[in-house]
Amino acid sequence: MSLATLDVPTNRLTTGAVPGGNPDSGPRLRAVPAGTEARGFVLYVGLGESKAEAAGTELGAVVEQLKRLVIDLAPEAETYAAVALAPRGAGGRDVDVVRLALQDPAALAKHRLAEEPSPKVRGGVIVDVSRKRLVLDGETIALTYKEFELLQYLVLREGRTIERAELISSLWADGEDDDIPNERTIDVHVRRLRSKLGAYEDIVRTVRGIGYRFDHHADVSIRQASTPSPDFF
Repeated sequence: MSLATLDVPTNRLTTGAVPGGNPDSGPRLRAVPAGTEARGFVLYVGLGESKAEAAGTELGAVVEQLKRLVIDLAPEAETYAAVALAPRGAGGRDVDVVRLALQDPAALAKHRLAEEPSPKVRGGVIVDVSRKRLVLDGETIALTYKEFELLQYLVLREGRTIERAELISSLWADGEDDDIPNERTIDVHVRRLRSKLGAYEDIVRTVRGIGYRFDHHADVSIRQASTPSPDFF
């Protein structure tokens, strides 16, 4: 969006209610605070070239007519006209394009507000046991098989502190993994899992000197098959 000025003569603009009258005798403009004086005004005109042509005129002719009107009302007036340009086919109201091009403060503030990204709404955590899937705020997170198994083991045993030794014996019991953790390195696996949980890392709690636990968390939903956790019986 840019501006192009129209090459038309200018005249002087003065304040005052009527030509030859006392400038202080008329009512004050609503937007003029006490201690200041009005030195002119801006009239935003939303009129595209195609609309002007459809009306049987053109922008230059409209500008000339408005200038003549100002001169008739106040012969000492000084005027300056500018035309706002926008890419062909751009949407929006003509008057809004003009206000933005001329840096109207209210229009700029509204435009910036419209362009600001909406704050991301936390959609919570979905632990989908049946599909072995973790979803954070609507986005599926890539976990390794063991990372999901670790999270699932804690979530399905809500409220119970799981010792490191139990995690190792339960999740690495098959002995197929070359890198079977010990009670010291199990912390590394938990740390990797937490890093992928991002803003929800606190759903996996550390119980100092014992192990880890998952407590009820309002942000977490669990989806599982009909078979419940064996710890419930």
